[in-house]
Amino acid sequence: MPGLTQNKTFPRLPLWLKLLYTLFVIILVPVYWGELGIANFLWGSDIALLVMVFGLWLESRFLISMMAVGVLLPELVWNIDFFSHLIAGRDVTGLNATGYMFSEDRPLLVQSLSLFHVFLPAILIFSLMRLGYDSRALVAQLVLSCLVLPASYLFTEPARNINWVFGIVEVPQTWMPGLVYLLLVMVFFSVFIFLPTHLVLRRFLKSPQTSGKQQ
Repeated sequence: MPGLTQNKTFPRLPLWLKLLYTLFVIILVPVYWGELGIANFLWGSDIALLVMVFGLWLESRFLISMMAVGVLLPELVWNIDFFSHLIAGRDVTGLNATGYMFSEDRPLLVQSLSLFHVFLPAILIFSLMRLGYDSRALVAQLVLSCLVLPASYLFTEPARNINWVFGIVEVPQTWMPGLVYLLLVMVFFSVFIFLPTHLVLRRFLKSPQTSGKQQ
């Protein structure tokens, strides 16, 4: 399939990585589904986690690039928040994005599996270093967000605040109409998360087209 599978002249991703990653996801999915519900898989990071199974096995720079554009920056914030809590006992970002990781209300297994936020960015970057960055990822991620964010607004509860479509982190906002806020969230993701990530990846991780290799 054009755009999904890599040129076989590229270095292949290691088999052990594909196997361990897939096994982890096979364990995570039923646990998350049972404890957190299917709506939890609308989170951008969870979507990236699942799509990366196909990205790794297909060695698809398109899928991997698309997921990287969507989640690398939010995952960076997640890790800063998590490790500041872990080391210093406080949140330095002010977003409290990982407070649930230190809550006694969540089962230890769920919290342990949620540590995928730590290794997912590393796997994304490693994969792109091996396969190259596909510049089509920006448009694809924009299209995906135009589906996922409205779905999060329409089909999930404000208390869950999935993808922050109801307010900043855990607090549903009440100072503007919900649909207006949703539109602002979509613009924010596009301009301040997806676009900068795309520009950085395009600058430092050359695509096959820019390095003289074709699919």
